[in-house]
Amino acid sequence: MGNLGASGTAEPRAADETSSAGWTSSVADEESYRTLHSQSTVYQGRIWNIVSDTFSLTPGSEPLTRDYIDHPGAVAVVVLNESHQVLLLRQYRHPVQMNLWEIPAGLLDVKGEDFVVGAARELAEEADLAAAQWDVLTDFFNSPGSSSEAIRIYLARGITEVPEELRHVRTDEEAEIEFAWVDLEEAAAAVLGGRIHNPSAVVGILAAAQAVRTGFADLRPGNAPWPEHPSQRQQ
Repeated sequence: MGNLGASGTAEPRAADETSSAGWTSSVADEESYRTLHSQSTVYQGRIWNIVSDTFSLTPGSEPLTRDYIDHPGAVAVVVLNESHQVLLLRQYRHPVQMNLWEIPAGLLDVKGEDFVVGAARELAEEADLAAAQWDVLTDFFNSPGSSSEAIRIYLARGITEVPEELRHVRTDEEAEIEFAWVDLEEAAAAVLGGRIHNPSAVVGILAAAQAVRTGFADLRPGNAPWPEHPSQRQQ
């Protein structure tokens, strides 16, 4: 924590300051491998498994056991048209028993598929759309305390419709999907107002709003490396 100023509030640390607790000046997540004693699959599902790891934080320390979801990861797409509207789709999600406004997204469940190719596939399957320009908006872990799921959100521009004869037939919950083009600022206000709850939509919409404010200057190309995805990491 920084020093207390005259107002009694904490002053932020200088960029090059390091605290006694070990905080560093660089704000960036980094790999941190610990001693793994054992790993077992305690549940095997259709899409993901539940894994139990026993590990030590430091050499010689008491082993800890943690159970978590071993997840293939996912991609999501903020579709932005020339009017700075984003495509939202409403879909039923049974675990929370709600119809949620979301952005196109899907699992990385095709082995060896490039991440951006997977995003383009999901965009075509869920929204019957294709994009000429792909950039990376952001990467995040959906629930790192209980799952290995990593999500990459793309910004898709230069939007065209997929020819009708090539469109994917949506079934089950996807058959009920409804679509809406919403002004980006209106969508961001819905996020901050607590009206949109899907995590990829929350993160993606706010990231897209920031990207527009900066003139898209900080975006990474669509084929940018994603070293944090479990498939790209070697322990």
